[in-house]
Amino acid sequence: MKLKVSDVEFSYASVPILKGVCLELAQSEMLGIIGPNGAGKSTLIRCIDRILAPQRGSILVDEREIKEIHRRELAKKLGYIPQSGHHSFPATVFDVVLTGRRPHIGWRSSEKDEEKVLDVLQMLNIENLAMRDINEISGGQQQKVFIARALVQEPDVLLLDEPTSNLDIRHQLDVMDAIKNLVRVKKISAIMAIHDLNLGSRYSDRIIMLNGGTIIDAGNPASVLTPENIKQVYGVEAVVRNESGRPYIVPISPIKSNGGGMRCEVFEGLAEQS
Repeated sequence: MKLKVSDVEFSYASVPILKGVCLELAQSEMLGIIGPNGAGKSTLIRCIDRILAPQRGSILVDEREIKEIHRRELAKKLGYIPQSGHHSFPATVFDVVLTGRRPHIGWRSSEKDEEKVLDVLQMLNIENLAMRDINEISGGQQQKVFIARALVQEPDVLLLDEPTSNLDIRHQLDVMDAIKNLVRVKKISAIMAIHDLNLGSRYSDRIIMLNGGTIIDAGNPASVLTPENIKQVYGVEAVVRNESGRPYIVPISPIKSNGGGMRCEVFEGLAEQS
């Protein structure tokens, strides 16, 4: 499946969030979107999933505007995983994950659908939670459940908004390994907004660095995660080491202004097509 974002702009009221963002996603690619708080990472993910409507630009799925694609059909192509999910009503983990099959089956499931749910629960090592109430498990466990729900949709592209935000380090690796393996085996693609630069470096084939709603740099992790880019975008002095062919970032100190406060700059770099 082809996904292309062209010159997308989005504002909340009169506040611009995305400014002329362009990207293309390759098959079987994991694309990481990084940047400081307020850079526009989550907004971009939500625009791609049609949760938000850009004021300008286009988002094409297989050369079709997403606004012209029926929501159920779009759900077969894009699987969205938010930062956190909320369930106010009682439901088992199994039933929550099974709702991910709805674009394929409507309201009635088959034995095959239930087998797919069990397979994904096993892949994420949460099969022991299948009959637990979603409201009675930890936030980290809930996050893995919502990832499982997106995976059983069998989408062509996974859209992940901080997929590891509620997980400890072991579960971060478990989830990211599972997603990377799924991308490789199923030949699907993934776009993930992620704060952790080292996780982004480890699991991304390509990285887009956002700041102030603009693409500052794009390319492979080694070309984007440089001390210069980190200094400009995050206001942090850092050492970048090479670990097994991937950059590993060691933050040293925030950059201080003459007044002693942390410097805060917005870089209006030219958006690049990737």
